Amino acid sequence: MATTDLIGAQTRADHAVAAATAPLPPKAAEALAKLERAFAPERTAQDYRTAAVRVRELSDLAVFERMSDLDARSMAEAEADMVAAHSTLTAAGRLDLIGGAS
Repeated sequence: MATTDLIGAQTRADHAVAAATAPLPPKAAEALAKLERAFAPERTAQDYRTAAVRVRELSDLAVFERMSDLDARSMAEAEADMVAAHSTLTAAGRLDLIGGAS
């Protein structure tokens, strides 16, 4: 019979307290925000590509008439993600990231 009593197991008094971190200095926060803005189009393009792969996978199910209602909803959500990403990239003038003309 296995026991669940862990004899000698150490407990920490601070286990429920999340580790606090100091706020970033203003210059570091500005640099981080600048980097996030710089990489936003690439991240959006990756979201587009990921959604496109999902749509292709699910469309194969539709071809063979094996698509469930859940698959259909997933496909609609992936298509909506593609539209949103496309709109964002269009506004940023970065359709080149997904193979389109800017």
